[in-house]
Amino acid sequence: MPDAGPKISLVSVHGGHTVFGDGKDTLGEVVREYARQGFAWVGLTEHIPPVSAQFLFPSEIEAGQTVESKRALFDEYFSTARTLQQEYRGQLDVLVGFETEGCSGYIEHVEQLRSQYEPDYIVGSLHHVQDIVIDGKSDWYAEAAAKVGGVDELYCAYFDQQFELMGALEPEVIGHFDLIRMHDEDYVARSQRPAIKERIRRNLERAKEIGALLDLNVRALEKGASEPYVTGSILEVAHELGVPCVPGDDSHGVATVGRHLDVGIARLQEYGFDTQWPRPRGCD
Repeated sequence: MPDAGPKISLVSVHGGHTVFGDGKDTLGEVVREYARQGFAWVGLTEHIPPVSAQFLFPSEIEAGQTVESKRALFDEYFSTARTLQQEYRGQLDVLVGFETEGCSGYIEHVEQLRSQYEPDYIVGSLHHVQDIVIDGKSDWYAEAAAKVGGVDELYCAYFDQQFELMGALEPEVIGHFDLIRMHDEDYVARSQRPAIKERIRRNLERAKEIGALLDLNVRALEKGASEPYVTGSILEVAHELGVPCVPGDDSHGVATVGRHLDVGIARLQEYGFDTQWPRPRGCD
């Protein structure tokens, strides 16, 4: 019989959102599910608390949350995650990190949190462009596009902001690289337009320079997308440049732990990526 090759491990470089953030279930319940499914390692990457009340989401405001309460939850998250890291040692390798933002004032905010909590790694993500949220309702996306002059301009602004974040923070992982396509049905063609295509390549080259991994984020499938973030044309460039890409389930509760990872793994195999998954730098 032909050699089947090394076994492909289950991992998630971007996971573990729970009641400490915008997910469901406790962190303990979610980590237990990763262990039950036989994951080799998982990165817990809860959202950081907002730098100011301006960046509280409407749902958080409706729930009576404040900047102070979000910071208290984040502190509890980190303490709980470190406890679970020790508890599961030898059974599941738990990495403890957090997911960033790129809004006004966030670079300094992330640097302060990094110094205070000393995460194993961080996921550099954007959910806003020019301080308007794009990861949510289509109306918000349209508002952001109108602010910058159109959807093409929104893509350019997003990738410019991402480039700035990578330069300032040098995150170990780039989260959902092309989240900007969330509400754009024309994203395949748009990503090939020169001004956008050039920025995509520039950002991937920067990711290579800083030794960052790309998060192949399969939560896009959970929200009805036809393919994960990162889209195929960008995966081709990433592979050409030698930028590693690792699956991230972006779980938001027990029910979404590991969901769609089979699709993500098959996608990475299709594009020729190494499935002996590298870890974020500094986590070997």
